[in-house]
This record gives sequence, C-alpha cells and structure tokens, in this order.
Amino acid sequence: MLDNTPKNRVRGGWIAPLVSTVLTAPLGLFAVAYGGLSPMACDSCDDAEATSFGNSLENGYLVLLAGLAASAVLLILSWCLMKDESHVRRTLFALLAPVAALVALLAFSSVVQWPS
Repeated sequence: MLDNTPKNRVRGGWIAPLVSTVLTAPLGLFAVAYGGLSPMACDSCDDAEATSFGNSLENGYLVLLAGLAASAVLLILSWCLMKDESHVRRTLFALLAPVAALVALLAFSSVVQWPS
C-alpha cells in the first residue's frame, strides 16, 4: 500500500494560530480605534497642555504601532510554523501575539500624558 501522507504531519496544528487570530484581530482593531480617538481627550485643553499632550501622543503612536507590528509578526510566524513537528514554538508564538497587542495598548496608555 502507498502512504501519501507525510511522516511529519502534525494534526491540529491550526488550532493555536486560529485561536490567536480570533483574539488578536479584535484586540488590534480596538487598539487602533482607541489610539485614533484619543486626540479628542484634549479638545478643551489650553496651549501648554495641548502641546504636551500632542508630543506625548506622537510617542504613544510609535509605541502602539511598534507593538501591533510585533503582534502581527508573531501571528504570522504562528501560521507559518504549521509544518513544524513541535507544537511548542507554534503555540508560544500564538500565545504571544495577543499578549503583544495588549501590552502595546497598555504601553500607549501609559506613554501618553493625558489631560487632567
């Protein structure tokens, strides 16, 4: 008999990346929306407070975009490792993707000097 299946085929290798995608995509969209709507927090600020807020917001955007890019790279890596015999690396990258998106959102919130 001929066996057409590869010897190193991994069953269920798509589960961790799929769960990670389902968690990371909405979290990333929420982070982008939160970052996009955050300039409205300083609509009634005076000039000095608006300048300070604007400078910190620029730095916050860099942090947010870098964190979301790292999250996207981790998510892509988890999907690319489908043929890996070990579930450990694929699962680790899949777990780190939503964590990186959450850390990016929290870092953005802490970098920005919100008006009082």
